[in-house]
Amino acid sequence: MNRGTKSWILYASLLVLFWGVWGAFSSEPNSRYGYPNEMIYIIWAFTMLIPAYFAMRGNTFDRRPIAAVYGLIAGLTGAGGQLLLFHALANGPAYLIFPLVSLSPVVTVLMAMALLRERINRLALVGVVAALAAIVLLSIPSGKDDSNSHGPWLLMAILICVAWGVQAFCMRKAAVVGVNDATTFGWMTISGLLLVPVAFVMMGEFPSDAPWQAPALTAVTQVLNAVGALFLVMAFSRGKATVVAPITNALAPVLTIVLSLAVYRTLPNVWGALGIVLALAGSTLMVYSDEKSGENSVAPGAADDGADVSPAPQKS
Repeated sequence: MNRGTKSWILYASLLVLFWGVWGAFSSEPNSRYGYPNEMIYIIWAFTMLIPAYFAMRGNTFDRRPIAAVYGLIAGLTGAGGQLLLFHALANGPAYLIFPLVSLSPVVTVLMAMALLRERINRLALVGVVAALAAIVLLSIPSGKDDSNSHGPWLLMAILICVAWGVQAFCMRKAAVVGVNDATTFGWMTISGLLLVPVAFVMMGEFPSDAPWQAPALTAVTQVLNAVGALFLVMAFSRGKATVVAPITNALAPVLTIVLSLAVYRTLPNVWGALGIVLALAGSTLMVYSDEKSGENSVAPGAADDGADVSPAPQKS
């Protein structure tokens, strides 16, 4: 087996590292300084330019319409879902919203199986189910504040779930049709910047009284988020969506909880602890199953990193 055919594991691991650290500290600007979430989004959109610059170095921007279509869909569904999440959290209980949103890998897996003909064996299926269950359990916070548990938040949470599931599918689909990672990420960056005016409108007014530490801390944490997004694109171009989506969504929160335990001395609740066990077990099963199958899942759009980039075998 060519060592490059499993390079998705490397990029998925880097994603878990960057998003795990980001998750542990991402709430600091808002909780410590009252920095608006919309302003955090705006800074994130501009930090996307940093990994986009490095991604484009030595790569050609794919100008085909199909590259723009999948890149813009991936970018707008991801960034739009993020903005919609802010509005949903202002109208509904987080302990119900996050478990619903966290089911986005289900959408990705179903779309990949139906539209990309990705195959999944029984062992990997058990791993996927365990990872999906872990994602939901890890999203349940210890406290419950249902003082505002009615309203349009349910529909918004479902829309976010579908949007983020579609985003992940489009990353994989773009690579399958030969769009390189840099181009897809470039369109995602453009999409995030296009929604900056919307974030300003949602915010109402510029937080002129915020201390300098708020935007500085936001920039540092959101760079981790942006770089992680690039690794996600690279992981999807090299690994099957049915495996990458559940693993990355399950393991990143595990690292966040571990770091929170070390930094904030915060113990996970019973659901979180069970989620950690399921996430590790499910991810191990999926990686083992993928390694055992020996199937090359590297898409034509993946960058040349020593991998065999011939199209992955698909069902007729």
